[in-house]
This record gives sequence, structure tokens and C-alpha cells, in this order.
Amino acid sequence: MGNSRANWRNVGIFAHVDAGKTTTTEHMLYVSGRTRTLGSVDTGTTITDSMEVERARGISVRAAMTALEWHGTHVQLVDTPGHVDFLSEVERALRVMDGAVLIVSAVEGVQAQTELIWNALRKLCIPTLIYINKMDRVGADCEAVLADIRSYLTADLLAVQRPLGIEQQFAGAEDLWAEGADADARTALLEALAEQDERLLERYVSGEEVPLAEWRAEAAAKARRAEVYPVMYGASSKGIGVQALLDAMIEYLPAPGGEADAPPSGIVFKIERDKVMGRMAYIRLYQGKIRNRDVVRNFTQQMDEKVTQIRKMDGFRSEDAGELAAGGIAAVCGMSHVRIGDIIGSPDAIPEEARLAVPLLTVQAHWGDAQHYPAMVQALTELSDEDPLLNVQWLQDERELHVKVMGPIQLEILTSVIEQRYGLAVRFGQPSVIYKETLEEVGEGYISYLMPKPCWAVLRFRMEPGERGSGLQYASAVRSEDLLPQYQSEVARRVPEALEQGLYGWEVVDLKVTLIEGQHHVWHTHPLDFAVATPMGIMNGLASVGTRLLEPILQFRIVVPEEAGGRVMNDLSLMRGTFGAPVLHGDRMIIEGRVPAATSLEYAVELSSLTKGRGTIATFFAGYEPCPLDVKAERQRRGVNPLDQSKYILSVRKALQN
Repeated sequence: MGNSRANWRNVGIFAHVDAGKTTTTEHMLYVSGRTRTLGSVDTGTTITDSMEVERARGISVRAAMTALEWHGTHVQLVDTPGHVDFLSEVERALRVMDGAVLIVSAVEGVQAQTELIWNALRKLCIPTLIYINKMDRVGADCEAVLADIRSYLTADLLAVQRPLGIEQQFAGAEDLWAEGADADARTALLEALAEQDERLLERYVSGEEVPLAEWRAEAAAKARRAEVYPVMYGASSKGIGVQALLDAMIEYLPAPGGEADAPPSGIVFKIERDKVMGRMAYIRLYQGKIRNRDVVRNFTQQMDEKVTQIRKMDGFRSEDAGELAAGGIAAVCGMSHVRIGDIIGSPDAIPEEARLAVPLLTVQAHWGDAQHYPAMVQALTELSDEDPLLNVQWLQDERELHVKVMGPIQLEILTSVIEQRYGLAVRFGQPSVIYKETLEEVGEGYISYLMPKPCWAVLRFRMEPGERGSGLQYASAVRSEDLLPQYQSEVARRVPEALEQGLYGWEVVDLKVTLIEGQHHVWHTHPLDFAVATPMGIMNGLASVGTRLLEPILQFRIVVPEEAGGRVMNDLSLMRGTFGAPVLHGDRMIIEGRVPAATSLEYAVELSSLTKGRGTIATFFAGYEPCPLDVKAERQRRGVNPLDQSKYILSVRKALQN
């Protein structure tokens, strides 16, 4: 990489809601001299919360980028949302970071959301600093939080600081590498490090005097390889610990890699619309270089597009940067067809992604004035462009719009954004849970599509249940002399589409479909015959085998006053929840387990009312599981059902001709 990026850092700030991410980011900008006044979440003056709705609500909705200089190093910061409803923003930011700061509140400790983010950071091997914030608050307990971190996150901690006081007496933290630092705490640090390295352990046990600088260099090297995780302490709202955290980001987090003179290789992780610049694609470049007016290859869509301008983003301000080089992140203008997740240039240097966000609810949008319908279609389509998980479904015949969401807060934010950005009043219906379907047993689907002439397509599919979470696996066992390759590829393309709506109208998942027989006719077959035949063959198989409903299950952690524990456990049983033995923590009871999303949609409100606001529930998606047989959930089908073959053939042939 040469030296060009050695003094760069790309760092994501992650945490559960209300742990103090945005406050920490604002203090970093202020301490570094990047801003002259301190932004505040409470007064809506933060740099990274630039949307009106974020300032009004005091929460982060979008991942926001800003930058600062610290001791000659350029730090690109991404402040991510903490609320579970905006997990898709966190997921996309994770993919493009080289290092992370995970903020944990000294009062609330490790939350379900913290665990979720931690698991993603580990899956992607992202070096991480753990920053225990709010040490000055009443109820702060760093020993309990450290025990939580060791139990729920990792035992590979490296306490490079010792907190000085707690709650109102908190006066900062002592650097254990500094001259004259507390001897016992320093010894504990060196022993923790020695345990991670046989060579160091041997030298330490044999009594060899290893220079402190060597220990420190080893700690930094291990942290940059995500083998140990340095722990820091602070009270960001007072600016305590922020400078030390900035120092640690330079010391313990890695510089981006990548060769600037290699072919470009980058990923689009965010799309925004700017009033002046139009559509802007945020790209992290792993290799190569892109300049203004370059023509770049969109590998995902197999098309070329021209870059009109590359802009360096900073909160809600931006300036023309002229170029983007390996290791950098910038907003690229001019690419009108680009989508989130698209690979730019070569796919070789792109890291894997960690999937966190799974929308579990679907809602219908309603608008007051019939003439607002086209504008609402455009507004929701644009917003789906910026967050693909909204997955807007536009039922043109019924003039209906449906979106998928993570939870009620996201719906409130969507309503505000549509009103502020597009001047439209939208009302969302009652959210309903997204179910899925899966096969009951092994079977076959068959179609002989020979009428009305001219047409000829014969298909037979073997359909087998797959492991939970395996999705769809498709294969063909048909020889190309029996069914031409172009017809086979048409079938392969149409099978996933055909499985989007099963017998009950939900997506069919976790199955293996194998094409075991296929025939075409030399004279009578038209290439689109297989586009018509495939859904009929697949639905024939689903109808003959039968499908079972799957429902989304949530992992939960409930913390309530001890006296409310019995009532809560009774509620959980009524909701078909399963849970382990409750754990007492002072006068609070902690209950952990699993509960269906469908039965627990309103429970957060109920719990708050039951405990007069003293009880909390944190949930995250744990997977889909078979529903009890008495649960019925059917969704209205879009279009004609392929089981009604004659009606379906007429509707599809008409659509294909248009």
C-alpha cells in the first residue's frame, strides 16, 4: 500500500440505543478542533444527526459520515444508529469499516443489541475498542459491566486503563502504559497480554525484563489483528476520556489496506439524494482509484457509468474531492442506475457481509387524496432505493403499496420523512408479521404446457425440504440435448420468482428444487413458454406436497423489578414464549428466552405500563420456526394463481406480449 494510507483510519462507532454514540462523536470533533462549538443531541445541534427527524427525536436514524484530523492522522468516522429498527444502516456501515469503537453504558451494561453488533464485528474480524461510557452516572458499575462483557461478548479483554472513581467521583482513567501507573493494574494488563502469546509468556514466567515499549507494541499489533480488545473508560457528555479514546483509535485500530495502482474494486453501501448533486452513491474503495469523469464498471449490473463528481462527505456538508483512492470512502455522483450492494470494478477485494437486519413486519401505506397516488409511488420507490429492505411492493391492479419494516419507530420515522421531504401525508395500516412457508415432505411438481397452441414446454421438478435457514437450492439433472441450455437458464431464472408466493401467499424457503425432466419441441416451442410453464410446475409441486407455515422468533432479554417477575413469566407463557430460570441482579430480575414475533408485537408497551416504566425488553431476530398447526395466516396473492392454469396462461401471455 505504500505510505499513502498509513495515516488514515476508517472507524465505525457502534452501540445500543442511548449508550452515547452521537455525544462521543460530537466531543471527538470538538476536541480535535474539527468543530468550534460542541453539538448536543438534546438541543438538536449535532453534526451527524443531520435529518430534521433525527434532531427532533434525538435519535440517529441514518449512518452519518464525518472526518477529523488527530495527531497527523485522518480519521473517517461513521456514527451508526443504536435503535434496533435501523439495524440495516448498521449492517451496511459494518461492511466498510477497518476498525470499530463499541460503546457500552456503565449503567445499562451489555444489551441484546450490543451482542448482535459484537457477533457481526467478530464474523467480519473487525478490530474493536470497547469504550465504557457514562462512568459519571448514578448506577454506574464498571465491574459488573466488565463481567457482562466477559460473559456475553469476549474474555479477550485488555484493560489499558484504570478508572479513577465512579459515579459523581469519576475523574477519568489512568493510562496503564504511563510512567508511574498503578503497579497491580499494570501487572494484570501484562499478564492478560502474556496469556495471549506463548513467546511473551515464556519470557515473563522466566523473569526476563521485557521493556514496556515492547509489551505496548505487542498489545497494539494484537489489537489491530482483532486478537485482543482494549477497554477504555469515559464520560463523553463531560468530555472525559475522549482524547484518550482518539489516541487509542490511532494506536490500536489498523490503517486501510489496498493498492492505489491496482484495478478499482469497491462497494456501494449507501445511497442518498442531494438537491443539487442528485443521486449520490457512497463507495468504499478497496483497491485502485476513481477520478471525476472516469467511466467505471458496475460489476453487479454489468454496465458502465460515468462519474461526474466525487465528493468528500462531512455530516451534512460536502466538497469536491476530485478522486477516491484505495482505502477511502466518498460519495460518487453521476451513477444513475447504481444500487446499494453493487460492486464497482473487480469483486476480488470485497469482504463478506454480516446480515443483521431482517424485516419482520409488513404494512400498507394509505394516503388521503387519490391524486397523490403517483407521488406516493415515487416517494416510496426512492426511499426503498436508499433502504432496500423496505422492499416496496406496488400492486398496480389494486392501487396498493406495501412496505416491510423492522418495527414501529421505523414507521414513525418513515411518516415524518415522507411529509418533510415530499410534502405528502401518509398513514400506515396495522403492521402484520411476515410469515414464510416451507415444504412438508419430498414430492414432485409437473407441467405439460401444450395448449393453447403454439406452445410446448414439459417440466418435472423434484422438491425436497432443506435445513432451516438454507434458503433455496436449485439444480438441473437434465441433459442439454433433452432441453436446450437457453431453456434451462429460463427455468432457473423463474424458479425463485415462482417461490415468492406459496400456497398461503408467503415466500417458500428452505428447500431444494431439482429439474429432473424437461422437453421442448423443435417447431412449436417459443423461448417464453418456459417462463409461463415454470410457475405452474412449481405450484403443482407445492399443492401436491403441501407447505407448513414458518413464523419469526425473537430472542429477548427482559429486566423488571423483582415483584413483577411472576406476572411477566405468566405473560410469556401465554405468548408461547420459552425462557430459562430468571436471574436476580440486586432488586431486578433478568429473564431471557425466545418468543414468537406475532404474539409479542405490543408487549413492550404493556411491560412499560405494568412496571410503570421500570421494566425493559430488548429483542432481536433469532430465526424462523414452524408455527403450531392451529395458527392460520394467509396473505392476499398478487396476480393470478398458477394453480388456475387456464386463467394464469391467458394473463401471463397477455403480459409477455405487452
